[in-house]
Amino acid sequence: MRKPSRNLLIVVAVLAAAIAFAAYEVRQRALYLSEEDARIRADMVTVSSRVAGWITLRPVTEGQAVEAGAVLVTIDQRDAEQALVELAAQRDAVLADKTRLAADTDLARAQTGTRLQSANAELESARVTVSSLEPQLKLAQNDFARARRLFEQKMASQAARDQSETQLQRTEREYRMAKAQLQSAEAKVQEAAAERARLEVLAAQMTVLDLRAAEFDARIRRQRLDLEDRTVKSPLKGVIDRTFVEPGEYVGPGQRLLLMHDPAVVWVEVNVKETQLRRLALGQKVRVHVDAYPDDDFEGAIERIGNAATSTFALLPTPNPSGNFTKITQRVPVRIAIAQREGRLRPGMMVEVKIATGG
Repeated sequence: MRKPSRNLLIVVAVLAAAIAFAAYEVRQRALYLSEEDARIRADMVTVSSRVAGWITLRPVTEGQAVEAGAVLVTIDQRDAEQALVELAAQRDAVLADKTRLAADTDLARAQTGTRLQSANAELESARVTVSSLEPQLKLAQNDFARARRLFEQKMASQAARDQSETQLQRTEREYRMAKAQLQSAEAKVQEAAAERARLEVLAAQMTVLDLRAAEFDARIRRQRLDLEDRTVKSPLKGVIDRTFVEPGEYVGPGQRLLLMHDPAVVWVEVNVKETQLRRLALGQKVRVHVDAYPDDDFEGAIERIGNAATSTFALLPTPNPSGNFTKITQRVPVRIAIAQREGRLRPGMMVEVKIATGG
């Protein structure tokens, strides 16, 4: 029997290797989804200024690690400090007016209280005097009428009539004096009551001072916020990526000062073709190959699948108004959770991912 030629063996070996490679590729594509359009991402925080002013200090540099609350930028504080001193002085003046007015109120309350009590006592005494003279006046009037009638009937003397008339005049005079004193006492009571009403005026003035003090307190709190905003602190523990200002520059409200991120919180964002989305599910394991570290592989898992294609957020709209249409497969962003390793994963790094879809 002839032995197969060497060339035939080589051809058979090549065909077997090609079939094995093809089978391997088919299996890999069935079990895994590979994508190269992927990058390391992180929450990039833009630190801005809430106030305007000249920058006096920027103690941090690019690449520096900072703790949460660390001072990043200091803006000139002199005007804010002076405004705070002026507001505090104005508030102290209002508080001094409140102290003086409180003393005036206490004095007026004591004086008017004593005066009203005295006027009420005098009024009561005058009423008693009037009430006691009224029967005496009536008796004197009756006596005089009887004496005059008897005198006219020649049954009493002129002296008796004159004496009765004198008594009546004396009693009437005393009664009129008592009535006058009663009216005077009533007037004093009304005057004292009117002075008591001055306490209400003082109370209204105190209310106005309270409102002014509250207004100055609010303005002081707002000015303190303005003063605090002139010391820009780090909102998180992270790394300074970029600085946009230098000491001596003038910044306005909302102007960005620097860019930073938390290196401990990173993830991979991969743009997957829309035709492959049916193969993806949350929690699927992912092998991440970082171009910067070709000898290491990182493990991850699908954390979130985007709800809109990347073209939706493009600055230029994709629909062509001319009527010409070319269908292009869109891509949807997928977020992959990945653990940081010694701070080596940095935002923007290119990676390749291999998602275990399970067929």
